[in-house]
Amino acid sequence: MYVEAVRFQRSAASRDIRADYDEHAVTVSPRRHVAAGVRAVVVSLQRGLRQMGTVRTAAALARLNQRHGFDCPGCAWPEEHGGRKLAEFCENGAKAVAEEATKRTVTPEFFARHSIGELSARPEYWLSQQGRLTHPMVVRPGDDHYRPIGWDAAYRLIADRLNALDSPDQAVFYTSGRTSNEAAFCYQLMVRSFGTNNLPDCSNMCHESSGSALTESIGIGKGSVTVDDVAHADLIVIAGQNPGTNHPRMLSVLEKAKANGAKIIAVNPLPEAGLIRFKDPQRVHGVVGHGVPIADEFVQIRLGGDMALFAGLGRLLLEADDRAPGTVIDHAFVERHCAGFDSYRRRTLAVDFDVVLAATGIERAQLDRVAAMLMASQRTVVCWAMGLTQHRHAVATIGEITNVLLLRGMIGKPGAGVCPVRGHSNVQGDRTMGIWEKMPETFLASLDREFGIVSPRKHGFDTVDAIRAMRDGRATFFMGMGGNFASATPDTAVTENALRSCALTVQVSTKLNRSHLVHGATALILPTLGRTDRDIRGGRKQLVSVEDSMSMVHLSRGSLHPPSDLVRSEVEIVCQLARTLLGPQHPVPWERFAADYDTIRDAIAAVVPGCTDYNRKVRAPDGFQLPHPPRDAREFRTSTGKANFAVNPLEWEPVPPGRLVLQTLRSHDQYNTTIYGLDDRYRGVKGGRRVVFINPADIDTLGLSAGDRIDLVSEWTDAEGRLQERRAKDFLVVAYSTPVGNAAAYYPETNPLVPLDHTAAKSNTPVSKAIVIRVEPAS
Repeated sequence: MYVEAVRFQRSAASRDIRADYDEHAVTVSPRRHVAAGVRAVVVSLQRGLRQMGTVRTAAALARLNQRHGFDCPGCAWPEEHGGRKLAEFCENGAKAVAEEATKRTVTPEFFARHSIGELSARPEYWLSQQGRLTHPMVVRPGDDHYRPIGWDAAYRLIADRLNALDSPDQAVFYTSGRTSNEAAFCYQLMVRSFGTNNLPDCSNMCHESSGSALTESIGIGKGSVTVDDVAHADLIVIAGQNPGTNHPRMLSVLEKAKANGAKIIAVNPLPEAGLIRFKDPQRVHGVVGHGVPIADEFVQIRLGGDMALFAGLGRLLLEADDRAPGTVIDHAFVERHCAGFDSYRRRTLAVDFDVVLAATGIERAQLDRVAAMLMASQRTVVCWAMGLTQHRHAVATIGEITNVLLLRGMIGKPGAGVCPVRGHSNVQGDRTMGIWEKMPETFLASLDREFGIVSPRKHGFDTVDAIRAMRDGRATFFMGMGGNFASATPDTAVTENALRSCALTVQVSTKLNRSHLVHGATALILPTLGRTDRDIRGGRKQLVSVEDSMSMVHLSRGSLHPPSDLVRSEVEIVCQLARTLLGPQHPVPWERFAADYDTIRDAIAAVVPGCTDYNRKVRAPDGFQLPHPPRDAREFRTSTGKANFAVNPLEWEPVPPGRLVLQTLRSHDQYNTTIYGLDDRYRGVKGGRRVVFINPADIDTLGLSAGDRIDLVSEWTDAEGRLQERRAKDFLVVAYSTPVGNAAAYYPETNPLVPLDHTAAKSNTPVSKAIVIRVEPAS
């Protein structure tokens, strides 16, 4: 029975929210030239009050990112050291909290009213607006409605299915980047105890390219800077990143850097508001003034041209040093700490500037200006995000960035270094805890010693390979620890068919999403606590920890009452499932872990490098920073024992005649696959999402007009030379400042256009930023 208390099932908070909308009612206005400001505060409060009510909004926002509060469930940008501001959050962080801490609920009665067929016709936004999940639910073969199931029965159903597999490698265990360190550690421990390394995660689709490139270059796949380094840099390069929407708290650090005299170069195909000007609503000039200019130099680069840009800059640096030896290149650093310089020098001096200019779409004078800024800077930080990592040559591109920094000795130096800005709030922590399909032998051996298990050594499936395995029948079980796999992944039709081919799919979730409706023969929804929720075990409040983009680990303490007494923490779900799956005689103390998260942290301390004395260090006011050998001691744990210059053939994305190259991106009312609303305020879009941004010259060339409705048809030639086409229907043409030949549109609406097999070399990340399309009248 499901008569247990559902705390918020009352008044308007629990009724079905009619979040239907008409895409043809979308309006378009001129783009904004400033980010944040008072309007951001107003929107934050409006969303909070609408979802949480007055009291809950005040309680939640007062504790967001505070030392004794909870970590933002949004992005992974770090908090600054020292005292916290009263409002230590941004507009999109407030939206994330409102989305999670909503008083609306999705109960068994909701599922009784709405069939899976009916729900499948609803857009993602409508689904998420229904509220928090309150009960474990199951759908069995032949059913079109989810029905309640008890927790013990759900665990037994999963365990029986897993134990019936011919091989553990027929199971896929996915992780979203919001999962806490404690839950992630237990999850990978359960999966490896079961006997597989099939641990794909959301990083496979975003910063896997960063990890691959940086591991080759400097020996560790993490950024080498701190927040203080960014604030005290002479020069900050922001490439393929939109901080105004995706990491708004970064703007405060950029403002501080500007006050300290820093110059900023923005490299991006679109002139995003957050790259132009910032109005901090917590400062007087952010309320009544014009704000602070951000970019001193805006490089409006063509999609896929970043590798050529940094290769061209490398040539200019080398030539300048040849003219005045020792004035540009840090020869002492290169000779002592680097390998491969001679090969890099030969390749780079042969780079053709005409190719660089064609690939980037910029003028030679701007290339020279950027090079001069690099040469003038004694402390340079380069930041990047998805705009660089989701190309075929993404790993090589990030290698070129690192090359330029190595030339100048900018690794292991205050105010300088590499800064891949992560998305999900704990995606980096999950990797540290072992969520990876190919963890190194040192980690696996340590895990085995601590627990008396034998971890498998065969590499598992990443995200793309997991979809292929399910598609081909080599995997028949899927479990998602958070996230929205069906909407986050490429090639939507292929992915959905792959999930539907499974015997059992399991989703551990806070809210309703598309992945609950694209399911296997049998499917489970397991409702879990969010970052904002209070987690009480044995009468004691449990704490979890997370790691940000700059390797800082700190605690998170939920404070709000959960939406139902039947909602369980991720840690408890994993531990109870593991005990059912592996049996009571298994050497891992699952019950102890579930009862007291300190015991998990003690185990982490014994297994994970840099986590010694975890429980004490994580309780420090700002937590603790994990070691980073290149940053801390200019120690490079690579095959050569030095930082390696990357030497790769120059690649870029030419635009075929009569075609466009499309990038997928977020709106300002979105965080990954979570749609908060229907407005993209900075880009001037209101009330809809099926829009495509195209340069006015391309609109004319293609015989279109702004306001037309078109279909987008992607074209990709596979390894056998066959042309494949995919279609996304009914997009509104919006005239916008994009490079000629380039276009942009929101995901997940455009994910159907991304071929599953079109991935980045080495990282296997889907190529979502370089999709060749043609346009046709809307069908």
